[in-house]
Amino acid sequence: MRVREMCMFAPVTCRRDASARDVAALMRERNVGDVIVVEDRDGGAVPIGVLTDRDLAVELMATGIDPASVCAGDLLTRECVTVLASDMAYDAIWQMRRCAVRRLPVVDAQGHLVGILTMDDLNRFLAQELNELTQVVPRQSDAERRLR
Repeated sequence: MRVREMCMFAPVTCRRDASARDVAALMRERNVGDVIVVEDRDGGAVPIGVLTDRDLAVELMATGIDPASVCAGDLLTRECVTVLASDMAYDAIWQMRRCAVRRLPVVDAQGHLVGILTMDDLNRFLAQELNELTQVVPRQSDAERRLR
């Protein structure tokens, strides 16, 4: 299955200059645990990082830093890891494992944001795959009975 068939389209985004307080309010308002930080390039929004509720709690709240004084871009600590919408699910799993991330912004061939793929999305896909696999033995038995 391709990433585009399992990702969530229209993820929640913010700009690099959004305050951490505004990002937290956006997470609360939209009931999400992550926001993709984007910038405009070549006529589209390009992801430059992902901020999570954990980032806000661990990097700001726990250290006593005023969230209104920090911008989203200041909290980005690593290069943004993305996956192409045309990639296969197993490519995304490999990418998550390799980079130790739970969420991947999904981009088109031009690098523009089209969605987000999470570990939960992949877990649902894998559960469906395993369920299909459990159907092999009963189907095999039925096929053997018909042949006799």
